[in-house]
Amino acid sequence: MHRILLTITLILFGALTVTALWQHGYWGIIAPHFQSFGGGQVLADLVIALTLAIVWMWHDAKATGRNAWPWIIATLVLGSFGPLIYLLTRKPASAVQK
Repeated sequence: MHRILLTITLILFGALTVTALWQHGYWGIIAPHFQSFGGGQVLADLVIALTLAIVWMWHDAKATGRNAWPWIIATLVLGSFGPLIYLLTRKPASAVQK
């Protein structure tokens, strides 16, 4: 069930991202965050959330025997796609504990 929700989220978020890139380009997505305090707050919130995701992925990857660096780099370059794909490719907790 979790993998289905992650897959649906990844597909919908991917479609939204492709549409935004197609209509506005990369800088068109980033620029509004520097034009007001509201936009800056959204950017700061994203940075905080992704930093927390990176810290969690680092600890989880070490605990499950995975290399964290590809996921950290993916998060820094692709944003939320990094943690979403990490979770999608993560083995279930029951399989990890064996």
